[in-house]
Amino acid sequence: MRPDWDSYFMKIAYSVSERSTCDRAFVGCVLVRDKRILTTGFNGSPSGQPHCDEVGHLLVDGHCIRTIHAETNAIIQAALHGVSIKNSTCYVTHFPCINCTKQLINAGITRLVYDIAYRIDEHALEFLRLANITICEADYIPENQS
Repeated sequence: MRPDWDSYFMKIAYSVSERSTCDRAFVGCVLVRDKRILTTGFNGSPSGQPHCDEVGHLLVDGHCIRTIHAETNAIIQAALHGVSIKNSTCYVTHFPCINCTKQLINAGITRLVYDIAYRIDEHALEFLRLANITICEADYIPENQS
């Protein structure tokens, strides 16, 4: 059966997450406009620096600060390559943290589709609502989890 667009792009987000190098959460993000992929991102260390799966986590207050989040990496890729992501949809495997939420808002995202309700922050939800961003929980089951 042919998947709907949200399922299609969420499956791609899960494929992107396989590149993650921080095993605390394998997160993938795909930014899409008009059914076309603009950029992708996964969680991992800054370019050229050691990754968690090589040297371990760098934890501060229970958070790994070695890792750049998938959403942030997708936004950085857009900036690096001169790709406008204004009015795009963010497909992400895990609900964004508060910092990624603020970045997505300022990047002009108009829709957020997430699969895993991981540590949903009420402030992030409120910020998304105030920015009039449509929030959709995906109904997606990754192949390796079915």
